Amino acid sequence: MFGYITICEPELKVKDLRKYRAYYCGLCKTLKEKYKSFGQMTLTYDMTFIVILLNSLYECSLDASSHRCKAHPFKKQNMLQNEITEYGADMNVILTYYHLKDDWQDERKWGSLFGLHALGRRARKAARQYPRQHRVMQRQLKALEKLEASKSQDIDEAAGCFGRLMEELLVYREDVWENDLRRMGFFLGKFIYIMDAYEDLEKDVAEGNYNPLRMESRRPDYEERCRDILCMMIAESSAAFEKLPCLQDADILRNILYMGVWNRYNRLQEMRSKKEGTGSLKPGIQKSKEEPYQGLTENR
Repeated sequence: MFGYITICEPELKVKDLRKYRAYYCGLCKTLKEKYKSFGQMTLTYDMTFIVILLNSLYECSLDASSHRCKAHPFKKQNMLQNEITEYGADMNVILTYYHLKDDWQDERKWGSLFGLHALGRRARKAARQYPRQHRVMQRQLKALEKLEASKSQDIDEAAGCFGRLMEELLVYREDVWENDLRRMGFFLGKFIYIMDAYEDLEKDVAEGNYNPLRMESRRPDYEERCRDILCMMIAESSAAFEKLPCLQDADILRNILYMGVWNRYNRLQEMRSKKEGTGSLKPGIQKSKEEPYQGLTENR
């Protein structure tokens, strides 16, 4: 359910692209240091975004270094690390642990069982270090599991579970910025969940898997409704972001929120256009920060 919150590389300045990669490689190195090679396999663009966001907000000092790795054995890569990078690594591993647990329970994937054994002890230790975040993760994932078991078609309720999970991850400190971070994370989480359901719909229908958009997809205006809902989710999240005093790396963060989040959607539209032989692409959705935001009823 991750991999949606990434950069739009062609629209990013070279210096910002280098810094983004340094954050990404720094998170990868931290995962290896704390969780060995299997920890590196849990690396996500989404958690990189959270690390950059929290660093921008709190302006924590960063440790810069250059290292070679298995992915880049011949050229040293710049890396940025600090306490927030460690926080991101811990959250990443806890989420991966629950994802593997769900895969094992639902589909009996042996790779998931191996992952559970590889990460189990360290993931539980990280969970004890962050009881507030872990408690919310457990509660919301359990609620989502019940909705899936009942085959609920209430997309707002299902997405709300993941939204509340995501908002908790963004609250690194309970301080004056907490409310705006929660609102931003809540709608960003809903965007991720709905985008994932939208992308996987055909596969889920073919394989008989749960998807809260199954009934919605029968409507003649399904595509337009999904596009509007996704626009509203990211608009609300972006509006909350603009209330935060994020100056450091603001161009990277805006690139992700206003353009990068639509990479997978645009790619999917391109694939569908080619498959249908229309010869034209559906317009991608790239909201600039100057556009007015639309209101949306919250599900918190």
